[in-house]
This record gives sequence, C-alpha cells and structure tokens, in this order.
Amino acid sequence: MDLRLAGKRALVTGSSSGIGEAIAKLLAAEGVAVVVHGRNESRTNAVAEAIRVGGGKAEVATGDLATDAGADAVAAAALASGPIDILVNNAGVIGYLSWTEAAVADWAQTYNNNVISGVRMIQRLVPPMRERHWGRVIQIGGGLSQQPGAVMPHYSASLAARHNLAVSLARELKDTGVTSNVVAPGAILASEAARAQFTHLAQAHGWGETWEEIERNATQAMAPNDVGRLGRPEEIAAAVAYLASPIADYVSGATLRVDGGTIRSVI
Repeated sequence: MDLRLAGKRALVTGSSSGIGEAIAKLLAAEGVAVVVHGRNESRTNAVAEAIRVGGGKAEVATGDLATDAGADAVAAAALASGPIDILVNNAGVIGYLSWTEAAVADWAQTYNNNVISGVRMIQRLVPPMRERHWGRVIQIGGGLSQQPGAVMPHYSASLAARHNLAVSLARELKDTGVTSNVVAPGAILASEAARAQFTHLAQAHGWGETWEEIERNATQAMAPNDVGRLGRPEEIAAAVAYLASPIADYVSGATLRVDGGTIRSVI
C-alpha cells in the first residue's frame, strides 16, 4: 500500500534506538527524509547510516530536548535542509519508582523530559506547518495514561499529559490541514537487551525454557492482553506511518492503541 509519504520530511525524537529507531526506519522506507534524533552522537549516526545504506534519506540532529538550548539546536539541525512535515514526539524517560521513592524532583524531571520537551518541539516546528496548511504531529503515549498502577506514578502522569496535550493541539489546529494524534503502545519488546532481561527473569519466576514460553508467561504476568505476547517496535512504527500519511487526513485528536487489547473501552 502506498502511504503517499514520498517527499515528506520528518523529525523523530529519541530515534537512536528502540521504538523511535523503528519509526525512523519505516518512514524512511516509505520515502520520507528522516531526521534521526538522539543525545548519543554515535548511536544516532549509526541509525542514520543504516537508513542511508538501505537506500533511504537520513540526517542527524543531536541534543537534549530537556533544555531550551538543546531544543533550539535540534530544531535548527532538523530545518537545515528544509521544512519538517511530520513531528513524532517519542523521546522521553521512564523511572521505576514507587510513590514513596519518587521525590518531587523526580516528578519535575520526568514532566520536563516527557512533556515539556515535546512542547518545545511543537512550538518550534508546528507554526511553519500551519503556514503550509499541512503537517502531522504524533505523540507516543501509552496505556498507563488511562489505567495507571501504583508504581511509576510520575511516569504514568506524564503519559496522561502527552495524551491530553495532543487533543488540545488538535483543537488548536482546527481547519489548518495539520493533525495531532497519539499512538499508545502496550508492553513492547524494544531491544535484544530487553529479551535477555526477560529470559533472565524467567528463571526466578518459572516462565519456561523456550522464548515462546517465556514471552507468553511474562506477558500474562506483567501485561496481559488478548494477543498473548509483547508488541514489537515495528508494530508501533506502522501505526505512526499511517497517522503520518495523507491517508489519515480525517483522523485528528485520536488515540491509536497498539497494545494487543491491554486497554479496553466500549465507546
């Protein structure tokens, strides 16, 4: 299926690994000139080079989006070769802290990294989209925004803010040709390191010996869903690519859950 993305330019924040890397690579495969972003220069360059080796177009923007100066530098690098049509706010941090462990400073730092960082990029890149009457803004959110647990309260709250700001932005962008949406992943097997960690945990929890057993039982224990496995970064990337395309012109202010049915609703 042709998503009609050839010739567009995209900035995917936090795309030097994991979900962001998968998004950048899929968009590039669809003909998008991708700006790969990260804080680690070598990892960011490696992803961009892999895209170029595969025949895609990729540039690099490094910087810390948790600061105004870093956001300025990333925006300048992203815009150096032309306007950005698609902004994917994926960069963020996660902290495995409980209510008793998470200090006020942890809440503030998480909000800055996960919410304000995205706002910084929206403020720098969306106004030109409005002027051109076309653009896409996609936040990477998550199911914990709607169904948080007792742990990681600061992280779950930051995801809820991402979802909320995406809807508010959609209202702001009414009749401009620019849409704002959320892709909400479930539990994702984001790297080989994560797979190794699950395999290690399997010994203590009795999840089985083969990867098929481990994945099924780990999913049931940690993130039960209707599919019975963990998601893959490429599946999140596919949802992003759809929302980024002209095919999704009629979709704005929406949350596209890619979680195997972990989060359910009847409306």
